[in-house]
Amino acid sequence: MTLIPKSHPRAKSLLIREKLVSGFDKGLVAKEGLLAQGRGEAFDYLLGEKTTKAAKHAIKAAAAQLLQAQRPVISINGNIAALCPKEVIKLSKQIKAKLEVNLFYSNEKRKQAIIKTLKKNGAKEILGTNSANSTRLPGIDSARRVVDKNGIFVADVVVVPLEDGDRTMALRNAGKTVITFDLNPLSRTSQTANITIVDNVTRAIELLIAESKRLAKKKEKSLEKIITNFDNKKNLTENVIQIKNNLTRRARIA
Repeated sequence: MTLIPKSHPRAKSLLIREKLVSGFDKGLVAKEGLLAQGRGEAFDYLLGEKTTKAAKHAIKAAAAQLLQAQRPVISINGNIAALCPKEVIKLSKQIKAKLEVNLFYSNEKRKQAIIKTLKKNGAKEILGTNSANSTRLPGIDSARRVVDKNGIFVADVVVVPLEDGDRTMALRNAGKTVITFDLNPLSRTSQTANITIVDNVTRAIELLIAESKRLAKKKEKSLEKIITNFDNKKNLTENVIQIKNNLTRRARIA
Protein backbone atom coordinates (compact mmCIF):
# COMPACT_ATOMS: atom_id res chain seq x y z
CA MET A 1 0.00 0.00 0.00
CA THR A 2 1.11 3.55 -0.73
CA LEU A 3 2.41 5.47 2.28
CA ILE A 4 -0.03 8.32 2.95
CA PRO A 5 1.21 11.18 5.16
CA LYS A 6 -1.00 11.69 8.24
CA SER A 7 -0.74 15.42 7.58
CA HIS A 8 -2.62 15.06 4.29
CA PRO A 9 -6.03 16.81 4.63
CA ARG A 10 -7.82 13.81 3.15
CA ALA A 11 -5.60 11.06 4.55
CA LYS A 12 -8.51 8.92 5.78
CA SER A 13 -10.24 9.00 2.42
CA LEU A 14 -7.04 8.09 0.61
CA LEU A 15 -6.45 5.20 3.03
CA ILE A 16 -9.89 3.82 2.20
CA ARG A 17 -9.01 3.94 -1.49
CA GLU A 18 -5.77 2.09 -0.80
CA LYS A 19 -7.59 -0.60 1.21
CA LEU A 20 -10.01 -1.17 -1.66
CA VAL A 21 -7.26 -1.33 -4.28
CA SER A 22 -5.42 -3.82 -2.05
CA GLY A 23 -8.68 -5.76 -1.68
CA PHE A 24 -9.05 -5.81 -5.46
CA ASP A 25 -5.49 -7.12 -5.87
CA LYS A 26 -6.27 -9.87 -3.33
CA GLY A 27 -9.43 -10.89 -5.16
CA LEU A 28 -11.89 -9.59 -2.55
CA VAL A 29 -13.28 -6.59 -4.41
CA ALA A 30 -14.93 -6.65 -7.83
CA LYS A 31 -13.89 -3.87 -10.21
CA GLU A 32 -17.45 -2.62 -10.00
CA GLY A 33 -16.92 -2.26 -6.26
CA LEU A 34 -14.22 0.32 -6.95
CA LEU A 35 -16.71 2.34 -8.98
CA ALA A 36 -19.30 2.10 -6.22
CA GLN A 37 -16.76 3.41 -3.72
CA GLY A 38 -16.07 6.41 -5.95
CA ARG A 39 -19.76 7.27 -6.05
CA GLY A 40 -20.03 6.95 -2.28
CA GLU A 41 -16.93 9.06 -1.74
CA ALA A 42 -18.53 11.90 -3.69
CA PHE A 43 -21.52 11.90 -1.34
CA ASP A 44 -19.22 11.66 1.68
CA TYR A 45 -17.51 14.83 0.49
CA LEU A 46 -20.89 16.55 0.21
CA LEU A 47 -21.75 15.44 3.75
CA GLY A 48 -18.54 16.97 5.07
CA GLU A 49 -16.73 13.65 5.60
CA LYS A 50 -18.05 13.35 9.13
CA THR A 51 -20.86 11.57 10.94
CA THR A 52 -23.88 13.86 10.95
CA LYS A 53 -26.39 14.29 13.76
CA ALA A 54 -28.97 12.43 11.66
CA ALA A 55 -26.56 9.53 11.14
CA LYS A 56 -25.98 9.29 14.89
CA HIS A 57 -29.74 9.02 15.45
CA ALA A 58 -29.93 6.28 12.81
CA ILE A 59 -27.04 4.42 14.44
CA LYS A 60 -28.87 4.52 17.77
CA ALA A 61 -32.04 3.15 16.16
CA ALA A 62 -30.04 0.45 14.37
CA ALA A 63 -28.37 -0.62 17.60
CA ALA A 64 -31.73 -0.86 19.36
CA GLN A 65 -33.22 -2.85 16.46
CA LEU A 66 -30.32 -5.30 16.40
CA LEU A 67 -30.48 -5.86 20.15
CA GLN A 68 -34.20 -6.60 19.82
CA ALA A 69 -33.68 -9.02 16.94
CA GLN A 70 -34.15 -12.75 17.40
CA ARG A 71 -32.23 -13.85 14.29
CA PRO A 72 -29.97 -10.98 13.09
CA VAL A 73 -27.67 -11.54 10.13
CA ILE A 74 -24.93 -9.31 8.70
CA SER A 75 -24.49 -9.67 4.95
CA ILE A 76 -20.87 -9.47 3.78
CA ASN A 77 -19.60 -8.40 0.37
CA GLY A 78 -16.10 -7.79 -0.97
CA ASN A 79 -15.89 -4.10 -0.09
CA ILE A 80 -16.78 -4.79 3.54
CA ALA A 81 -14.23 -7.61 3.71
CA ALA A 82 -11.57 -5.24 2.39
CA LEU A 83 -12.49 -2.17 4.45
CA CYS A 84 -13.49 -3.33 7.92
CA PRO A 85 -13.39 -7.12 8.48
CA LYS A 86 -12.31 -6.85 12.13
CA GLU A 87 -15.04 -4.34 12.92
CA VAL A 88 -17.84 -6.28 11.27
CA ILE A 89 -16.84 -9.42 13.18
CA LYS A 90 -16.70 -7.41 16.40
CA LEU A 91 -20.21 -6.10 15.67
CA SER A 92 -21.51 -9.61 15.01
CA LYS A 93 -20.22 -10.78 18.38
CA GLN A 94 -21.66 -7.74 20.16
CA ILE A 95 -25.19 -8.23 18.78
CA LYS A 96 -24.96 -12.04 18.45
CA ALA A 97 -25.52 -11.91 14.69
CA LYS A 98 -24.55 -14.46 12.07
CA LEU A 99 -22.30 -13.55 9.14
CA GLU A 100 -23.27 -14.49 5.59
CA VAL A 101 -21.29 -13.91 2.40
CA ASN A 102 -23.65 -12.72 -0.33
CA LEU A 103 -22.30 -11.28 -3.57
CA PHE A 104 -23.79 -9.50 -6.59
CA TYR A 105 -20.74 -10.26 -8.77
CA SER A 106 -20.30 -13.80 -7.53
CA ASN A 107 -17.67 -16.40 -8.28
CA GLU A 108 -16.23 -19.15 -6.10
CA LYS A 109 -12.65 -17.85 -6.12
CA ARG A 110 -13.73 -14.43 -4.85
CA LYS A 111 -16.04 -15.95 -2.26
CA GLN A 112 -13.23 -18.12 -0.89
CA ALA A 113 -10.92 -15.07 -0.69
CA ILE A 114 -13.55 -13.25 1.38
CA ILE A 115 -14.06 -16.27 3.65
CA LYS A 116 -10.29 -16.54 4.18
CA THR A 117 -10.10 -12.85 5.16
CA LEU A 118 -13.00 -13.15 7.58
CA LYS A 119 -11.50 -16.22 9.26
CA LYS A 120 -8.11 -14.52 9.46
CA ASN A 121 -9.80 -11.68 11.36
CA GLY A 122 -11.54 -13.93 13.86
CA ALA A 123 -14.76 -15.17 12.27
CA LYS A 124 -15.76 -18.66 13.39
CA GLU A 125 -18.98 -19.46 11.54
CA ILE A 126 -19.58 -18.03 8.07
CA LEU A 127 -22.80 -18.78 6.21
CA GLY A 128 -23.31 -18.68 2.46
CA THR A 129 -20.43 -21.09 1.95
CA ASN A 130 -22.21 -24.44 1.62
CA SER A 131 -24.32 -24.95 -1.51
CA ALA A 132 -26.28 -27.68 0.29
CA ASN A 133 -27.76 -24.96 2.52
CA SER A 134 -28.61 -22.62 -0.34
CA THR A 135 -32.11 -21.48 -1.18
CA ARG A 136 -33.59 -18.60 -3.16
CA LEU A 137 -34.96 -15.27 -2.03
CA PRO A 138 -38.14 -14.51 -4.01
CA GLY A 139 -38.43 -11.34 -6.06
CA ILE A 140 -34.85 -10.92 -7.22
CA ASP A 141 -33.02 -12.24 -10.30
CA SER A 142 -29.37 -11.40 -9.53
CA ALA A 143 -26.86 -13.77 -7.94
CA ARG A 144 -27.85 -12.30 -4.58
CA ARG A 145 -31.10 -14.27 -4.75
CA VAL A 146 -29.08 -17.27 -3.52
CA VAL A 147 -29.05 -17.11 0.28
CA ASP A 148 -28.34 -19.48 3.15
CA LYS A 149 -31.45 -21.15 4.54
CA ASN A 150 -29.94 -20.86 8.01
CA GLY A 151 -29.03 -17.20 7.59
CA ILE A 152 -30.62 -14.42 5.55
CA PHE A 153 -33.55 -16.63 4.54
CA VAL A 154 -34.77 -17.02 8.14
CA ALA A 155 -33.41 -13.74 9.55
CA ASP A 156 -35.74 -11.17 11.09
CA VAL A 157 -33.20 -8.32 10.83
CA VAL A 158 -30.58 -8.07 8.09
CA VAL A 159 -27.69 -5.61 8.02
CA VAL A 160 -26.76 -4.93 4.40
CA PRO A 161 -23.71 -2.65 4.20
CA LEU A 162 -23.11 -1.09 0.76
CA GLU A 163 -26.27 -2.63 -0.63
CA ASP A 164 -28.24 -2.65 -3.89
CA GLY A 165 -31.87 -1.55 -4.09
CA ASP A 166 -33.29 -4.72 -5.66
CA ARG A 167 -32.27 -6.98 -2.80
CA THR A 168 -33.32 -4.44 -0.19
CA MET A 169 -36.81 -4.46 -1.70
CA ALA A 170 -36.83 -8.27 -1.87
CA LEU A 171 -35.82 -8.49 1.79
CA ARG A 172 -38.53 -6.01 2.79
CA ASN A 173 -41.12 -7.95 0.80
CA ALA A 174 -39.99 -11.10 2.62
CA GLY A 175 -40.95 -9.40 5.90
CA LYS A 176 -37.45 -8.61 7.09
CA THR A 177 -36.24 -5.43 8.77
CA VAL A 178 -33.35 -3.99 6.77
CA ILE A 179 -30.56 -1.82 8.15
CA THR A 180 -28.13 -0.34 5.65
CA PHE A 181 -25.12 1.95 5.38
CA ASP A 182 -25.48 4.19 2.33
CA LEU A 183 -23.84 7.56 1.72
CA ASN A 184 -26.45 8.43 -0.91
CA PRO A 185 -29.73 9.39 0.83
CA LEU A 186 -31.51 9.38 -2.54
CA SER A 187 -30.63 5.80 -3.55
CA ARG A 188 -33.23 3.04 -3.83
CA THR A 189 -31.50 1.23 -0.99
CA SER A 190 -31.70 4.25 1.32
CA GLN A 191 -35.32 4.90 0.40
CA THR A 192 -36.36 1.24 0.83
CA ALA A 193 -34.53 0.22 4.02
CA ASN A 194 -36.13 0.50 7.46
CA ILE A 195 -33.07 2.21 8.92
CA THR A 196 -30.51 3.96 6.71
CA ILE A 197 -27.22 5.07 8.22
CA VAL A 198 -26.08 7.80 5.84
CA ASP A 199 -22.42 7.65 6.70
CA ASN A 200 -19.16 6.07 5.63
CA VAL A 201 -19.25 2.50 6.90
CA THR A 202 -15.65 2.76 8.16
CA ARG A 203 -16.75 5.55 10.55
CA ALA A 204 -20.23 4.36 11.39
CA ILE A 205 -19.51 0.73 12.20
CA GLU A 206 -17.33 1.67 15.18
CA LEU A 207 -20.10 3.94 16.45
CA LEU A 208 -22.67 1.16 15.95
CA ILE A 209 -20.52 -1.23 17.99
CA ALA A 210 -20.20 1.32 20.81
CA GLU A 211 -23.91 2.18 20.76
CA SER A 212 -24.90 -1.50 20.79
CA LYS A 213 -22.71 -2.02 23.82
CA ARG A 214 -24.23 1.00 25.58
CA LEU A 215 -27.85 0.10 24.79
CA ALA A 216 -27.36 -3.54 25.81
CA LYS A 217 -27.80 -2.32 29.38
CA LYS A 218 -31.22 -0.81 28.60
CA LYS A 219 -34.57 -2.47 29.25
CA GLU A 220 -36.64 -3.84 26.37
CA LYS A 221 -39.22 -1.05 26.62
CA SER A 222 -36.50 1.56 26.21
CA LEU A 223 -35.24 -0.15 23.07
CA GLU A 224 -38.76 -0.39 21.66
CA LYS A 225 -39.26 3.34 22.24
CA ILE A 226 -36.07 4.18 20.35
CA ILE A 227 -37.18 2.05 17.39
CA THR A 228 -40.73 3.44 17.37
CA ASN A 229 -39.55 7.05 17.50
CA PHE A 230 -37.20 6.64 14.54
CA ASP A 231 -38.55 7.87 11.18
CA ASN A 232 -36.37 6.89 8.22
CA LYS A 233 -38.00 9.35 5.82
CA LYS A 234 -37.27 12.18 8.24
CA ASN A 235 -33.75 10.83 8.65
CA LEU A 236 -33.13 10.89 4.89
CA THR A 237 -34.64 14.36 4.55
CA GLU A 238 -32.30 15.67 7.25
CA ASN A 239 -29.31 14.27 5.38
CA VAL A 240 -30.41 15.88 2.11
CA ILE A 241 -30.79 19.20 3.96
CA GLN A 242 -27.29 18.72 5.38
CA ILE A 243 -25.89 18.29 1.87
CA LYS A 244 -27.79 21.38 0.68
CA ASN A 245 -26.48 23.46 3.57
CA ASN A 246 -22.91 22.29 2.95
CA LEU A 247 -23.18 23.22 -0.73
CA THR A 248 -24.62 26.62 0.15
CA ARG A 249 -21.75 27.33 2.52
CA ARG A 250 -19.18 26.28 -0.06
CA ALA A 251 -20.83 28.48 -2.69
CA ARG A 252 -20.58 31.48 -0.36
CA ILE A 253 -16.90 30.82 0.28
CA ALA A 254 -16.25 30.55 -3.46
